[in-house]
Amino acid sequence: MLRHVIPPARFFSQVSNDIIRHPRLSSDAVRLLTWQLSLPLDAKESLSRTATRAGIKKGAFLRAKGQLKEEGYVHEWRQQGVRGLWSTVQLVSSVPLSATEAAALRGGGVPVVAPTVTSPAAGRPTGRAAGHHPERPPKGNTSNHRVGPPEPAPEEAHKAVADLQLLDPRLRVPRGMVPQLAALAAQWLACGHTPEGVRTEIRRNLPAADTYIHSPGGLIRYILLDPQAVHAPPPTPEPRVARMRECVGERHIQPLLFRPVADEDLCRTCRRERSEASPQPPSRRPMVDLIALSASTPGG
Repeated sequence: MLRHVIPPARFFSQVSNDIIRHPRLSSDAVRLLTWQLSLPLDAKESLSRTATRAGIKKGAFLRAKGQLKEEGYVHEWRQQGVRGLWSTVQLVSSVPLSATEAAALRGGGVPVVAPTVTSPAAGRPTGRAAGHHPERPPKGNTSNHRVGPPEPAPEEAHKAVADLQLLDPRLRVPRGMVPQLAALAAQWLACGHTPEGVRTEIRRNLPAADTYIHSPGGLIRYILLDPQAVHAPPPTPEPRVARMRECVGERHIQPLLFRPVADEDLCRTCRRERSEASPQPPSRRPMVDLIALSASTPGG
């Protein structure tokens, strides 16, 4: 790898390598932060305005802003003015700040010392007044996605236990029990089952059709409270082609799948053509016709 670097003589900004090489900041987040740090100290440009000037779209801007806030480079507060109008105060820092440190900087509690261009004084370096370097890059997956299945929507759980009399006319559940049954159905959905799968489980555990159900709501509650069924993996439907077989006939230009009735390896059309093409055994004349023929022969 060859590099050719010329230090700029003017119009440059000093950016820490911790920002450029940050393991959890996207390229949009780094660009947004470095652009803000390159502005004059008295500039009032907001993060959204910087994103517009940098060509960062709205979705990418929201993700980048969230990363900067999570890492401590950006802090913001909502405040109400004297006329009741609300505004947002944003703080951009070149080092990660905790919420307490950012609040202190906002209120002027911690002085911010501008860097000098003179040679550093002799002696041991002192610690920062506020801020800290990012922690050591973590190993493994550092995505911010949720772990585990998402929470089921309330309407999906209600859909699983709504209008159960359509499954069976005997399931006329009182309306007051529907929220309780929906809460139980939500546990099934959280384990990976679908609303239709819950209804299938209910239908499968119903008594015989000629049995009267005294308490439909209690029966549904008993079915949904089964711990083994709710934590069992949802059944995977068998694909339609699982029981199909490819026809071995020679008339098909492309492979043809058919569902065999027994153990045949030809489709219906090929079986019919083979049956029609096979020679038929000669038919035997009835014995009565032979006797009649011999009787009518002269000299017989």
